Amino acid sequence: MNQSASNIALKKWLYILCAAVLLISFFLPWLNWAGSVVSGYTMPMGGFFLLSEKVGGPENPFPQFSFSFYIFWLIPVLALMVIALVLLKKKAFLASFVAGALSLSLLTVYFLFSRTLLDFGVGTKVSSMIRAGFYLQALAAIFLIITAFPVKRMVTKLIWLLIGPVFAYGAYMMGEKHIMSETHSATENVKADYTVNSVDLIKEFLANDTATNRKYLDKTMVINGNISAVEILADSTSTIRFVDSTGSYAIFSLEKSELPQVKNIKTGDPVSLKGVCSGCIFSEILGTTSISFKRAILNKKYSAVADDK
Repeated sequence: MNQSASNIALKKWLYILCAAVLLISFFLPWLNWAGSVVSGYTMPMGGFFLLSEKVGGPENPFPQFSFSFYIFWLIPVLALMVIALVLLKKKAFLASFVAGALSLSLLTVYFLFSRTLLDFGVGTKVSSMIRAGFYLQALAAIFLIITAFPVKRMVTKLIWLLIGPVFAYGAYMMGEKHIMSETHSATENVKADYTVNSVDLIKEFLANDTATNRKYLDKTMVINGNISAVEILADSTSTIRFVDSTGSYAIFSLEKSELPQVKNIKTGDPVSLKGVCSGCIFSEILGTTSISFKRAILNKKYSAVADDK
């Protein structure tokens, strides 16, 4: 066997390896959201937003388009097709390009959504959520496109590398903008089920988190108290915390539309917040309880809140 034939054989086996890794890693854990494992197949299986709601994240904003998630089943199907075509000495570059692009688009959605979950008080950073399967899928998708045989033009391969993430990013940003435009008015117009002082709320969760979770979960609430911490994030969202003497806290993820008002308040200020309770999470390591609220806004009467100190 000459050097050229040896190189071609090596490329084909590398090609097969990339497809095999893409196939296998699709079924491995990609993310861990507060103890809930998310794999590549979670989206087409229909469990993606169910897990999001379970950890206190957003629900599916466009349930009428859930059927479109089935397209991601093409990732393992096309990976198998690539392996079969290469072994049969047939051209497999089109299957490789589509499988890789779909994979990279799904990875982009998972990454962006995990970043959104941070605004809902789930996790501290995206990197801590990511598991090995995510990296394996990304590497396999990239190399599957790059090693696509017999295509040699890197411009063509670069286009296929970018088309999935760019499309996914654009679609995600449009969806997020739509959600944000509706969320503020929705929260503002919904009548609060409960109005509670922040100190009393935290005490109630510490006394019996099971019963309190059952009582407040998914309820719209107005919480009054003095700010313990306010943070403005890079994406123009913000969070406000009420912390008690034990270190336990209630955290509110505020909408981007609230930023102008948030900039005018500081730690110690009395404030009234309105949001939907996502329940609490107990940290075994820290020994503290965190109570999360999503779709939160500043109450119009926040300046009139009495001091809790």
